Amino acid sequence: MVPVTDVELAEYFASRGRRVDDALDRYLPPESVSPSIIHRAMRYAVSAGGKHLRPILLLAGTEVCGGAPDPALPAACAVELIHTYSLIHDDLPAMDDSPTRRGRPTCHVVFGDAIAVLAGDALHALAFSLLLRSSDGVSPARTLAVCQEIAQAIGTAGMVGGQVLDVLAERRPSLLSDAILDPPTELVREIHLRKTAALIRAALRAGALLAGADEILLAALGGYGERVGLAYQIVDDILDVEGDALTLGKQVGRDAAAGKITYPAAYGIDRSRAIAAQLTADAIDIVDALGPRARILKDLARSLLERDR
Repeated sequence: MVPVTDVELAEYFASRGRRVDDALDRYLPPESVSPSIIHRAMRYAVSAGGKHLRPILLLAGTEVCGGAPDPALPAACAVELIHTYSLIHDDLPAMDDSPTRRGRPTCHVVFGDAIAVLAGDALHALAFSLLLRSSDGVSPARTLAVCQEIAQAIGTAGMVGGQVLDVLAERRPSLLSDAILDPPTELVREIHLRKTAALIRAALRAGALLAGADEILLAALGGYGERVGLAYQIVDDILDVEGDALTLGKQVGRDAAAGKITYPAAYGIDRSRAIAAQLTADAIDIVDALGPRARILKDLARSLLERDR
């Protein structure tokens, strides 16, 4: 099979990203609506210029399963709002205390801690409002299944649970159970699976659900998403050690300074790279059975492994 070229992949990302940006602008409350400060904070955080990886993967999940992207835009935007709210909260002084995100001051630096917390809460609420929007051809049962998929991925079994483990591992390791803490390699995998991979997996499965995918397709996209999500976070860990702050748009070396449990800390750089490469290869193998329609997913996995930001 002829691989997708870099130009084709870039255009796919750009075209889907523009659709997501346009839809987000429609869905977010205008800054002129009272209380304007919260709407300014929400828009500030959302417009910071991220990769839109999760919403684009949701659209890709829909398209791979034969669906059209536009009816899936509310759900795609919901996933982006959830991801953005999690970043706002992660950056707070009580969490990672990050002064910059995507090359500019973080939300709490600009608006204060209280408004930043509330902006994250508001984005979370808006996300579920969007998930519940009915789209042409999408049954209420499918809409409910998508909501359940996303909710499970961001709760204590997923994103929130991963953040809890991350915080405890850094600050209160005595509160972690011995079964999770020993060995550290198991702990870092569990943190990354919950904190990062769960939402990426759910985004792909949500897109597939909106397109009416069967259990075989859902399982394939879920397996792909989990492995790509884990590989993505491992590369992120490596970039925090070796990356360029200007390219990344945030400070580097913060994980080591904070004593975080990361793949490089647990395995070393070379072994971490090898693990990420194997996870990527496994993800590609999983969707290979889907044939030509999975072409974009396979090349996307390779590009995420090789990224520098």
